[in-house]
Amino acid sequence: MSDQPVVLVTGALTGIGLATARLFATDGARVVLSGRHPDAGRALAGELQATGAQAEFIQADVRYDDDLRNLVDRAVERFGRLDIAVNNAGADQLGPITEVTPASYAATFDTNVLGTLLSLKHELRVMQEQKSGSIVNVSSIYGQKGFGGGALYVASKHAIVGMTKSAALEAAPYGIRVNAIGPGPIETAMFNRVTGGNAEAKGAFLSTVPAGRAGEPAEVAEAIRYITSPQAGYLTGQTIFLDGGMTAA
Repeated sequence: MSDQPVVLVTGALTGIGLATARLFATDGARVVLSGRHPDAGRALAGELQATGAQAEFIQADVRYDDDLRNLVDRAVERFGRLDIAVNNAGADQLGPITEVTPASYAATFDTNVLGTLLSLKHELRVMQEQKSGSIVNVSSIYGQKGFGGGALYVASKHAIVGMTKSAALEAAPYGIRVNAIGPGPIETAMFNRVTGGNAEAKGAFLSTVPAGRAGEPAEVAEAIRYITSPQAGYLTGQTIFLDGGMTAA
């Protein structure tokens, strides 16, 4: 059996998830890609396989328990174990609190909160039996601070920070680490949606970043690689904010 780690990435088809999957594949990891769009998923798996990587796409919607159970079970069937999981799938719903509806709440929380919880449930089910593993949940700087017009998103990302702490305490006796990463503005389609696709609005937002720029998905991927590595073996229950200094203020 290969000694290369088996890495599962949800929301692997775009942005941070895509950069993370590519980085681990470049490192030689056996990568399980997950997302909702099979054509894009199979294309990405083929791209990585063409470079010599071991990669498998498994379609899953993190809002559904059966999808997550199937995803984790198939990953283990394919590669024999699960060493690293990156719970990246997410949704953004913006707008004032006065316009929140039960539907908009569900659209955000079913993916960001329930999806992360169900991912943890099935990942830990396998990792506890192995007595090893490392998990990173993708939160946001808005897991620590707020912003007007984003109450649903902010609340969901705060929930991920709290869930990470509790999961880390449950997992520690099994030799499993659970952490989160809280990216600031990153050059992704989601960031462009948040700023309305408007260059002026984007520039105004970035003027609030002490580092003076947006981050790159590859920078987040590098941080995730470190957090899940043996070099970070004493790190658990923490959220690392990768935000150009935004949460320092």
